[in-house]
Amino acid sequence: MKKRLTIVYTGNGKGKSTAAFGLLFRAVGHQFRCGVLQFIKSKPEHWGEYKMAKSLNIPWENYGCGFTWKQEDSGPTIAEVNKGWSRAQEWIESGKFDLIILDEITYPLVEKWLDLSSVVSYLESLPAEAPHIVITGRKAPEELIACADSAAAIQNIHHHFDLQQIPAQKGIEF
Repeated sequence: MKKRLTIVYTGNGKGKSTAAFGLLFRAVGHQFRCGVLQFIKSKPEHWGEYKMAKSLNIPWENYGCGFTWKQEDSGPTIAEVNKGWSRAQEWIESGKFDLIILDEITYPLVEKWLDLSSVVSYLESLPAEAPHIVITGRKAPEELIACADSAAAIQNIHHHFDLQQIPAQKGIEF
């Protein structure tokens, strides 16, 4: 029995996207048709998960301009995020996917660059044959968590950067 699921990975810890990509590769192993839409982050060409997805012909698109806290003008990021949400709806309604990851989409919701109630209403209205939706990002709004079939909060106990100032490492963080 298949039931379409909305799954949310949130919290302040490292591992939200990692959990989503683990689920992606599990689904691909079962011949699911999967795709990734990534919000906020800029082009991922050097990231291991992107390279692996591309090697498996998994569609992956980015809708962001990079670190938002370094931007003086959020206009271009807002425009990208809205294009990304439109693209997400196209993918969801296309019938071409079994699972879609909306990576880092919580940030545009928190910043009010996307209308939370519209996104939640849309997710809640999806029919059973729609694809599974996996959502990641910090500070997932309560309304989003409430509409999810599964939600997990990823919390750090400690992290190598905080303890030893070890920067992001190839194969671990990207």
